[in-house]
Amino acid sequence: MSPKLPRYTVPSLTPEQGAEVAEILQERLHALNELHLTLKHVHWNVVGPHFIGVHEMLDPQVEAVRAMVDEIAERIATLGAVPIGTPGALVAARKWEDYELGRAQAIEHLAALDGIYDSIITFHRKAAEDTESVDPVTNDLLIGHLHDLELFHWFVRAHLESSSGAITE
Repeated sequence: MSPKLPRYTVPSLTPEQGAEVAEILQERLHALNELHLTLKHVHWNVVGPHFIGVHEMLDPQVEAVRAMVDEIAERIATLGAVPIGTPGALVAARKWEDYELGRAQAIEHLAALDGIYDSIITFHRKAAEDTESVDPVTNDLLIGHLHDLELFHWFVRAHLESSSGAITE
């Protein structure tokens, strides 16, 4: 589906380029909106001996991801496009499965989050690559997000890692 061309965009981009970048960002907006909701879901449903460590680790991640969502939505608007943040639009555009765990042990949730962060980071990197030569401002925004996303992924993986460095699931 071709995005609707904005009537304006940022200087140095054509309306077509602005629309292309906004479309890339819209997918990231959906993914990060879902991530912050999933992180909060885990925060509420984690149990077991590692409960408090995981429970308290997740709130700063939720807040940081919410800030990323806001930055992306505002960049989409700056490009002259319309950021779509409704639940129905997210579900309709979703290309991934819903998070399946409810109340579960911390290690189960962390193993699931390991896969989610892996996917989020992979697609965020692709979006950064796709915007690198077209829009350095958007590229910089995405790279800044990657710094935090990779750090949060490490926090999750550290709980799953053995002393030999192997990831257990």
